Amino acid sequence: MKTKCPKCNGIGSVVVDYKECEACGGTGFEDDSFDIGNHFKGVNSKARAKFDLGGEEDIPCEACNGKGQVEVYEECPHCHGTGQIDVCRDCGKSISDKHDLCAECEEKRKEEKKKYDDFEAKRRATRTVYELDSLCEMKDIDKDKLYKGKITRIERYGAFVTLNNNVWGLMRGEVGHYHVGDEIIVFITSIKSREGKIDLAAAHVEDYILKRLTKSIPRTLISKLEENKGRIVRIDGEVQQIQQTSGPTIFIISDESGTAEIAAFDKKAGERSYPEIELEDAVQVIGEVNEHGGKTQIESSSMIKLDEENTRKLHKLIDDALNKKAEPQHVDFLVKSDVLNRLKPKMREAAQKIRRAILDGRTIILRHHNDADGICSGVAMEKAIIPLIEKENPSNDAQYYYFKRSPSKAPFYELEDVVKDLSFALEDQERHGQKLPLIVLLDNGSTEEDIVALMQAKIYDIEVVVIDHHSPGELLTKDVQDGEIYGATVAVDEYVDTHVNPYLVGGDSQLTAGALATEVAHLINPNVKELIKHLPAVAALGDRAECGEVYQYLELAAEKGFGKEHLAKIAECVDFEAYFLRFMNGRGIMDTILAVDNLDKHEKMIDALYKEYQKRVDTQLKATLPNIKKTQLANGIYFNLIDVEKYAHKFTFPAPGKTCGFVHDKIIKELGEDKPIVTLGHGPDFGVFRATDAVNEQYGFNVNEIVSKMIERVPQAGIDGGGHECAGSIKYIEGLGDEVLYKVVEEIQLLSKK
Repeated sequence: MKTKCPKCNGIGSVVVDYKECEACGGTGFEDDSFDIGNHFKGVNSKARAKFDLGGEEDIPCEACNGKGQVEVYEECPHCHGTGQIDVCRDCGKSISDKHDLCAECEEKRKEEKKKYDDFEAKRRATRTVYELDSLCEMKDIDKDKLYKGKITRIERYGAFVTLNNNVWGLMRGEVGHYHVGDEIIVFITSIKSREGKIDLAAAHVEDYILKRLTKSIPRTLISKLEENKGRIVRIDGEVQQIQQTSGPTIFIISDESGTAEIAAFDKKAGERSYPEIELEDAVQVIGEVNEHGGKTQIESSSMIKLDEENTRKLHKLIDDALNKKAEPQHVDFLVKSDVLNRLKPKMREAAQKIRRAILDGRTIILRHHNDADGICSGVAMEKAIIPLIEKENPSNDAQYYYFKRSPSKAPFYELEDVVKDLSFALEDQERHGQKLPLIVLLDNGSTEEDIVALMQAKIYDIEVVVIDHHSPGELLTKDVQDGEIYGATVAVDEYVDTHVNPYLVGGDSQLTAGALATEVAHLINPNVKELIKHLPAVAALGDRAECGEVYQYLELAAEKGFGKEHLAKIAECVDFEAYFLRFMNGRGIMDTILAVDNLDKHEKMIDALYKEYQKRVDTQLKATLPNIKKTQLANGIYFNLIDVEKYAHKFTFPAPGKTCGFVHDKIIKELGEDKPIVTLGHGPDFGVFRATDAVNEQYGFNVNEIVSKMIERVPQAGIDGGGHECAGSIKYIEGLGDEVLYKVVEEIQLLSKK
């Protein structure tokens, strides 16, 4: 900024010396005198008398003003002759012409600007404003935070602001524009702990995020809640389920030690509490521990989401703890078996996934084939899983929420099954806030026929475990060690998370799904060993399996007092009852038949069912046996054909598949089990195969291979089917039934003895 030079007073030069005035010669007066009288003309005499007009006066020198000396000037060194200098705009200190402010004032202005910018940024930035929960006290707050409160009283000296029922303070100053009931954001100017007083001031915030501040109390593990009944506790965990009742909202929350039920009354009865909380969120809950319906429960005072860092830490903590807890115990198999030993890693993996699903609070949907083998598989798993669900989950109805067992009519997971399972799973997620389930397939799931249904399940990222003994088709890759297969992959593995099947380690279908599932159930819950150890024997007899493991399972059953004849009756009664149960699991009835519950009723149930079973089988055989077309083919195979559509009772037990099996058994008794016998029961659009092991061993007979060849030879017939090597089915278009059957017989005729 320009201003007048103080040294030269703005003239640009300064006096450096004095010299004699040349005009007056240093006298200070001019040479001519001044006659005063000559200048008083026209003045009256009285006035003139007052002055001495006769004398002469000296005239001062105009050049030096009578001083006799004149100043000697030089250019002002301060302003360099300009008469102006540059000064600081703020303090007036002289500065160079390149700047407007001095260094000190410029720094001061920068500091002031920074303070202003910081203030503006702070004012405009999104701030965090805290809302105290009902348990917070004065010691839980500090001066560095903003708080949301409500004005509850206004006086001439200020307004009283309530932050919660325990904390309030005085906001001093002009409060005339406020009203009682107004919500306001404040900051704390002072906390007088001894006096219990807080001074507040209004905070002007344009944008903010509201967070709930909870009482600072140490964390309690869910497993310790029982010891803290009647106390206020804090738990940190993951939301597993959210269920809205006509009263509170129920949150099921788990941590690394267990699962707890939280009753939240944040809203009115019947309204969703804490709507911002969703499934799988990491939350902090504070509330009082009490008991409801015989189960420990927390009545929440507050529930907040954890921040990103604490969420990550908690998820890792829970995940590590649950993985460790889900790891199955190291127990021996019920029998000695090389196949089971090679399958052990996969079986333990299946057990771990099922145990982890229980700990995660995921529903387990258990699907099994609707025959003796499949039902034994399902019941063994059910008896192992349900006690763990009830132990881990606080709900009295946990076993109905988190476990569903359903039979499948077909020996594969078909579209009808997956549509129902997905529909119920997605509906439960929407209505009850449940996580998507784990699907466990027993005695089905291994074949290419299962792939279409499994693809639908994987669209929703649903985890799938398969325990099956049906042939899975071609082994795509194999891990061979010392001539033994220790692992293999098949087509269905792309859609399955864990696949347990004896074929994947060089075994075959003689080791039944009932045996595999019972062994996995034993890994899941070793406490059920004595209860279920006879079920593999029932499954083996129901599936007519014969191998070294079967005889060991029969010995285990004998230890419980079940002879082979009685076990066979149990298997036949299971098949008989399953026909009438259709798509129901028949939990209580099947438990009685299989002697895993209601033992006092077991004998009566078997006697009653077996009599009716025999009666119906005899009635069916009387109709079918006279109408069997028997022939011995040129290659030596005994081939039997029966039209079960024309020569069997419809819509009653036994169904066509079972009828074919009974006819086949009758022929075996006549010819001998060592003979190569094939029986085909057919209807207008289906066929059912039964064959002896001899025809498989001597001729390489395999139902799956015949079905594959028929698909190639009669592509227009829409052929589908499969099963075991010696037992299975084929489906086709009714109009091409005769052609398909003709070519099936042709294929069997082409088989040659090894």
